[in-house]
Amino acid sequence: MNARAGSIHRPNGLVDPYGRKINYLRISVTDRCNLRCRYCVPGKIRRQDRDGALLSYEDLFRIGRTSVSLGIEKIRVTGGEPLLRPGITGFLSRLGGIPGLRNLVVTTNGVNLERMAEGLAAAGVRGINISCDSLRPGVYARITRGGDARRVFAGIAAAERTGFPSLKINVVVMRGVNCEEIPDFAALTLEKPYAVRFIEYMPTAGVRERAPLLVTGSEIVARIAKRFPLSRLTGEDQGGPARRYKIPGAAGTIGLITPRSCSFCVECSRIRVSAAGIARSCLFSAEGMDLRPVLVSGDDTRLEETLRGIVSRKPAGHALSLEESARLPFSMSQMGG
Repeated sequence: MNARAGSIHRPNGLVDPYGRKINYLRISVTDRCNLRCRYCVPGKIRRQDRDGALLSYEDLFRIGRTSVSLGIEKIRVTGGEPLLRPGITGFLSRLGGIPGLRNLVVTTNGVNLERMAEGLAAAGVRGINISCDSLRPGVYARITRGGDARRVFAGIAAAERTGFPSLKINVVVMRGVNCEEIPDFAALTLEKPYAVRFIEYMPTAGVRERAPLLVTGSEIVARIAKRFPLSRLTGEDQGGPARRYKIPGAAGTIGLITPRSCSFCVECSRIRVSAAGIARSCLFSAEGMDLRPVLVSGDDTRLEETLRGIVSRKPAGHALSLEESARLPFSMSQMGG
């Protein structure tokens, strides 16, 4: 079902040079954030939006509407922290009303979610991804440079009460930081209908590692298996890169996102647009297309052609690997992860 309206038939769709169907768009609405997670925001200075630097909601909506007309079925709204941008629920309601859009989801750090959960649901949001890298308030505060884990826990509880069809908790696993909590996060799925997803650490621009932080997906599974039996799940998870598992009898599921140890590029179905209007067909690519000149022209046909061109240049895969020492060519806060 559509997030708001019935689906429409689009005979052509978006297919990249390697035969992958591109049906998933990630849109960042801001690069501002009320946290400064060490793996996301480089250095000690919080990045702030400059006046006029962000695309307007109208331009973001045009990108979303045009993308859906070309074959996009799922839109994820990200940041920075998307719930910081004024008017976000109205924008989400407009997106949710695009004919042909099947799924509208939001990624948030959860800090403001407790008071906004009902409004997001009313706007047509079908799923919430909440970033929460520790269940221990002290560790959480160190990772986020001062964040209050209790607000995130309250946001998760509010989202559960609101009844979103999809509720995911994202955990970036870091050796010596939060890796001892892996079984505790897995245990959340026993009684709660959460999808807890463990994400391999990725070294971003400007972040210096004093010691190797990567914990591979295979090690994560091994740590969980010491405490719980696991069953591998199969089946479609629209646009999702996670390998999925379940503790037998649990209410929720466990996922692994492994961009470094086990590339999922062969199944990649997404493109993304930053809050400043830079479109990329791959998160790890240094190349991007500035959509601003196209948007200023007001020519939707030109916008369609530009989006098709971005898909046509999508690479076979990224170059991020276990052996690679170079960091990503941007901070995660710029592209929405």
